[in-house]
Amino acid sequence: MVRQSLREDVGKGDITTRLTVEPGSRCRAALRAKSDGVLSGMTPFRMVFDILNAHLRAWEARPDGTVFRPGDVLASFSALSRATLTGERTALNFVQHLSGVATHTARFVKAVEGLDVRITDTRKTLPLFRDLEKEAVLHGGGTNHRRGLYDAILIKDNHIRAAGGIEEALRRAKKVAGNGMKIEIEVTNLEECECALSIGADIVMLDNMSLEDMATATQRRDGAHVLFEASGNVTLDRVRRVAETGVDMISVGALTHSAPAADLSLKIEEA
Repeated sequence: MVRQSLREDVGKGDITTRLTVEPGSRCRAALRAKSDGVLSGMTPFRMVFDILNAHLRAWEARPDGTVFRPGDVLASFSALSRATLTGERTALNFVQHLSGVATHTARFVKAVEGLDVRITDTRKTLPLFRDLEKEAVLHGGGTNHRRGLYDAILIKDNHIRAAGGIEEALRRAKKVAGNGMKIEIEVTNLEECECALSIGADIVMLDNMSLEDMATATQRRDGAHVLFEASGNVTLDRVRRVAETGVDMISVGALTHSAPAADLSLKIEEA
């Protein structure tokens, strides 16, 4: 991914740097925070300069998951000036985006502090960035939902329609599910929820349901070992009220698809 990102940006060569910077010159560089946040993406950040043969020395960096404040130095190093300038934007693109995901996640986690609920991500990730974005969610204190279509059974509305209804979809899934894999199904109202519970779903996703209906749904556990997931229309302003309905997890697509980039900069000066 890093190599492909560099090919996209550098192409046949960094014209400006080649014309303005002497070959062999070295610089000192510092990655600084300009806002509050949570750090993520230091591996691809460093990898950019290694791939460009920047010959890094005196490398110091904060670990992913570090909470930072404006003015904090998150990484510092000396390196070849040309390679540092060429890789600057690509390196920042990785660390700013991933730190943004970690930071946004931390805000949601903070909003439900003290309640027995997990904030989880979704599959709404940038293509090819899923592993990095899901790692950033962990750095922000969240948890990972399924990684893809291959590692969990999640029956959604289109599956239900294609199968001919909730009962038939669950029946087919339960017939062949093995290795202790749990079955999750999406419902949109209390009637569908009751149906899913009666057939024995392990996890029930309450999709875009009102706070009142979510609270009613969670009260129908009746001692059964079933988990409830809230999904849809989850904002920072609303997430605590959603958590107070008694759900076990809240999935938030915005953690990855709408996280603002962290405000970070790479300052370079002559060595």
